[in-house]
Order: sequence, then structure tokens, then C-alpha cells
Amino acid sequence: MSENMNINLIKSEIEASIKAKQKLLEDVLLLGQILDISEACLGSLRAGGKIIFCGNGGSFADAQHLSAEFTSRFLFDRPALASIALGTNNSGLTAMGNDYGYENVFSRELEAVGKSEDILIGITTSGNSPNIIKGVAAAKEIGIKTFILTGESGGKLKGFADCLHIPSNDTARIQECHILVGHIICGFVEKAMFKEILN
Repeated sequence: MSENMNINLIKSEIEASIKAKQKLLEDVLLLGQILDISEACLGSLRAGGKIIFCGNGGSFADAQHLSAEFTSRFLFDRPALASIALGTNNSGLTAMGNDYGYENVFSRELEAVGKSEDILIGITTSGNSPNIIKGVAAAKEIGIKTFILTGESGGKLKGFADCLHIPSNDTARIQECHILVGHIICGFVEKAMFKEILN
């Protein structure tokens, strides 16, 4: 391939990412959902709850990333905010996967650490991950408000949970928008929780 063809390939990927984000920007319903999730997270933390994330593969990395934005810092130095990403204890993950099946790794851990004041944010591009589905079911039993970041179709989780559907069927584009949405939520909560630091 020539250098121009390679540059065009790179540009087309960037343009596709921008297009997905442009659709997100123009969708009033999705913007309202992002605000709803942000306000729910803020309410949970103010009530003594925590923000719980879960995901598989690249979405597992996103779950850890976003949880760290709460517990460490995002835009500025401030007190830590309560958050965890399910599945990050490898001993627990492998034990629960071995003893109860991989589809139960998130639901089992949630039974141990979840409480009704918490928020669960599941991240799944397909909406079909069995362990996310079981995690949502466990959250409902505990009384945990749940949101799902997913793709355009929503998969099996559509109608089963409060889903924010990224307007794309391309896994890479969906994941890029998930981290954008996650950063928006983190920034909203951080600024609202610590207004006095900003003033």
C-alpha cells in the first residue's frame, strides 16, 4: 500500500469515530440519559453508596479505567470517591468462575459488596454478555439502580435494563463513545461534589 493509501485509511478511521460522536452529540434523548446517569451517580455517592462498574475484554478495561477516575482523580485533586470495578481480584474471579461458572462472576461478587445505595454501570458493546445480564439481575434483587452502556441494538439487555445505546454497530466506535460518556459522567460528578475546590 502506498503512503497516501495508508494515510487515507487512518483518516477514514478518525472520520468514522467523529461521525459516531456527532450522532451522539445530536441525539437529545441520549444526552438526557447521560445527564440521568450522572445525576444518579451523584445521588448515590451523596447517600453513602458507590459506583460499581463491570465489563468484559476491552469493556473490562474501560470499567477499571472509569472506576479509577472516581477513586483517584479526574480533572483536579480532591477527596477520593467510592467506586469499584467487579472482577479485578483475580483469585476471586477464577474461584467464582470455577465454582459457579463464568456467567456468575459479577453477580456473585455483587452479592458480596453491593447495597441498595449503589449504582451499577455495566459496559457491553453487544448487550449479550451473560455475566453482565446475570449481574443486572442480581442488582435488581439487591435494589441497585443499574445502567448499561451498549451499542445500537442493545442485544438481550434491551428492555431488561436502562440502556444507553451508542448509535453504532462497530465495536471500536462503540467503545470510543463509551469512554467519552464515562469521562463526561466522571467530570459531572467530580465538579458537583467538590464545587468549593473549584471556587
